[in-house]
Amino acid sequence: MLRTRAKYHLGQVVRHKKHPFRGVVFDVDPEFTNTDEWYQAIPEESRPVKEQPFYHLLAENDQSYYVAYVSEQNLVADYSGEPVDHPDIPDMFGPFSDGTYPLHFQLN
Repeated sequence: MLRTRAKYHLGQVVRHKKHPFRGVVFDVDPEFTNTDEWYQAIPEESRPVKEQPFYHLLAENDQSYYVAYVSEQNLVADYSGEPVDHPDIPDMFGPFSDGTYPLHFQLN
């Protein structure tokens, strides 16, 4: 049985280590669950290992808003205290407070 512990939590603001974007965690996979095509599209020298948590983010950069799927090894916590402006945040989370977004819904 695979046992992993996610470093980041739902509602937490994180930023990518290598690329200029940040986002809010809205889901976590204990290990890689995306498609093989998606994984193979990453340059081999940059491919993260699959056996680690992967995070679904409501992400933003200077040009757009989008959903990102990022390995734990490529994320760091964002302590800027700045909210993320992704338009889907209000659908899932309450108002930004103390560097995080509280969940708007109950988890099963």
